[in-house]
Amino acid sequence: MNRTLTLVAIVAALVVVGVVLTRKPATAGHRPVVAVMPKSKGNAYFITCRSGAEEAAKELGVDLLWDGPTGPDPAEQNRIVDTWITRKVDVIAASVENRDGLSSVLKKARAAGIPVITWDADTTPDARSLFVNQATPEGIGQVLMDHTGRILGGKGRFAIITASLTAGNMVAWQQAVEARRAANWPGIELATIRACDDLQKKAFDETNAVLGAMPDVKVILCLCVPAVPGAAEAVEQSGRTDVKVVGLGLPNDNKSFVKKGITEAVVLWNTTDLGYLTVHAAAAVAAGRLATGSATFAAGRLGTLMVAGDNLLLGLPYTFDKTNIDRFDF
Repeated sequence: MNRTLTLVAIVAALVVVGVVLTRKPATAGHRPVVAVMPKSKGNAYFITCRSGAEEAAKELGVDLLWDGPTGPDPAEQNRIVDTWITRKVDVIAASVENRDGLSSVLKKARAAGIPVITWDADTTPDARSLFVNQATPEGIGQVLMDHTGRILGGKGRFAIITASLTAGNMVAWQQAVEARRAANWPGIELATIRACDDLQKKAFDETNAVLGAMPDVKVILCLCVPAVPGAAEAVEQSGRTDVKVVGLGLPNDNKSFVKKGITEAVVLWNTTDLGYLTVHAAAAVAAGRLATGSATFAAGRLGTLMVAGDNLLLGLPYTFDKTNIDRFDF
């Protein structure tokens, strides 16, 4: 998984357009083969996704074919998809390492009559019919700002540590945080935004600078994965027990800081649920059950989820805190 998480925007009023399907429902007695590709099959993040995928496959009675590179490798992803085309699998679900680099072979699969969806990381829209969207800027902004608001008791100042002041996803997340603050937490002020260039050490340095220059800042809100442990380390070394950290991050990077009470919460999404939803969606596409104009999708134990255009939405991000962080290993 890329260390800076790429997320796409949710629309407040969902405009429903059809999910394009290219395959007829499977014939009676045929056991569908759902081919799912992670970016890196040895990555702990994707291992937890696989557990959810296997759960869904067993539940649905489909054969799960799980394969991918051992590390980030667009060329290997292309090769694997080619083998799936030759094998004539029923549907392909890919987490794409290179947005443009995999689009040609995915289009080739569609031309061969194999429906294609993406999950976790998207390709170009013309190379797939559906993207299983794990989180959105609005969802991220809502959860992070609400954590910040509760920590501050509705009044006070916070700072943002971001990867970049210009990167599109960072700007979108920042704007979503600000929109949530303005709408729901008017007594809270954003003191400053600092860029760490996606580096933990620079996040440490920027947090130290904020703590020194702005002693009234009581929450450091981090918008990239390396920033959370970097900021937490700075807060710990400062001895400031009145300052808390929240942010987008991985459980394993932050367990010690969460247990110490320095980091209040880490926000991401439930990766097991992401794998589970991906197989449910892929099987539905293969069976022709995601009809044009669908506004919702019944996703097993996840309940009824929204379809926004060609995005199937997992829902709000997942919060990892003292109560649950030990249950996750990625």
